[in-house]
Amino acid sequence: MSPDPSDLPAVQMRGITKRFPGVLANDHVDLDVYPGEVLALLGENGAGKSTLMNILSGLYRPDEGQIIIHGRPIHLRSPRDAIAHGIGMVHQHFMLVESLTVAENVVLGLDSTGFVLNLKQVGEELAALAARYGLPVDPDAYIWQLSVGEQQRVEILKLLYRGADVLILDEPTAVLTPQEAADLATTLRQMADEGKAVIFITHKLDEVMAFADRVTVLRAGRVVATLPTQETTKAELARLMVGREVLFHLSKKARRPGRVVLEVEELEALNDKGLPALRGISFTIHEGEILGIAGVAGNGQRELAEVITGLRPATRGHVRVYGREITNSSPRQAIEAGISHIPGDRLGMGLVPNLPVSDNLAMKAYRRPPLARGPILDQQALYRFARRLIEAFRIVTPGPETPVKLLSGGNQQRAVLAREITAGRGILIAVHPTRGLDVGATESVRRTLLEQRDQGAAILLISEDLDELLQLADRIAVLFEGRIIGIVPAEEADTERLGLMMAGQVV
Repeated sequence: MSPDPSDLPAVQMRGITKRFPGVLANDHVDLDVYPGEVLALLGENGAGKSTLMNILSGLYRPDEGQIIIHGRPIHLRSPRDAIAHGIGMVHQHFMLVESLTVAENVVLGLDSTGFVLNLKQVGEELAALAARYGLPVDPDAYIWQLSVGEQQRVEILKLLYRGADVLILDEPTAVLTPQEAADLATTLRQMADEGKAVIFITHKLDEVMAFADRVTVLRAGRVVATLPTQETTKAELARLMVGREVLFHLSKKARRPGRVVLEVEELEALNDKGLPALRGISFTIHEGEILGIAGVAGNGQRELAEVITGLRPATRGHVRVYGREITNSSPRQAIEAGISHIPGDRLGMGLVPNLPVSDNLAMKAYRRPPLARGPILDQQALYRFARRLIEAFRIVTPGPETPVKLLSGGNQQRAVLAREITAGRGILIAVHPTRGLDVGATESVRRTLLEQRDQGAAILLISEDLDELLQLADRIAVLFEGRIIGIVPAEEADTERLGLMMAGQVV
């Protein structure tokens, strides 16, 4: 739905400017969002999208500019102020307390709960909202027991429960399978049809074209275009985002795989709830090969990566590297065996946000020369090492001493790739390596993985992006309820076949 010019915008942002030390994040941004529309906010990592929405949701205060809600100028001092004005945001990194249940997280911080908390009633109200918007989740489950996709549903339900009519979602499809993303699109459309204004930040151009009414493109903190999606193309949007043409398909060289590098045999493991997560998993990966793992979230992908990298014990089966048994080794032993790990949560597991870029890059090299002189860390050698990786992997940072949390998502991921690739010896476990990245950063990460494959690396690529698997993998294994339904050559697979296998059908 394109907005009627005579309609009053639900949100008007005028001249919004926000500065951080050394960075102009938003530069006099104007933005209109109308009731009943889905607006996509598009831009590279670091373009200022999340900052702008953090201002609208009350998390940041602008240095300049004005926010107008339903025709009234307002000053937002906190997210509580924002929700009082009907504005809520689902952040890319969820704001949930893992040790509490779904229902407890939803009512946390509400003034209207009274002295005695009736969680049963809250659960019933949540169940009704979940059914209405197609967001199934168990109100009594603890957050730590939920998949990332389920946690996102909790965040959305939390806003709906609190009566938000302007909903902001930061990278909402980054953690979802194609089917879940389609379901979310239906949910967002339903919200818009009910008169809510929906803003979603995304890097997935297909989804912008599929279910956004309009798209606003940010580059370097400024609005460069606002267009009806029906009047633009993916190629034009990509060019507006990054200022150059973007390759949507990378060529993959034909290779003859070498010897077996990683072997998994009859592997079994439990999930965090103590239930079976892996049920007799077996596969091999050769030198110069990418084995893709497809599956709906929560079907054992996370547990598989954790068992191989020493982060979770196996209850049965074997993991072998170059023929050597490493089953139930410690993470350090797995590293010493040659395994590198790009985790799905780059900030929560892959990096230490408050430490500088240099320290994060050196986390697997600091024990050895030239960085170590006996028990002493050579700071000059550390900076030389960090600068070499920053240059080689094109990490955009003010300097090696910059806290890694201040980098854009794409540059954080490049830092993880730089550390893992240089520290590893031919085995790479890559979990959702392009999640949450813009098209330019995604192209860079995918190109890096193909380069590693061409140099002989054995790569296990776990991804819920079927296009990514089809483009990068040589073979694709599909997980369903902890079992491998089948392994197919990538050239014989398509999204329809993989989707059926992800639903448990053997085809």
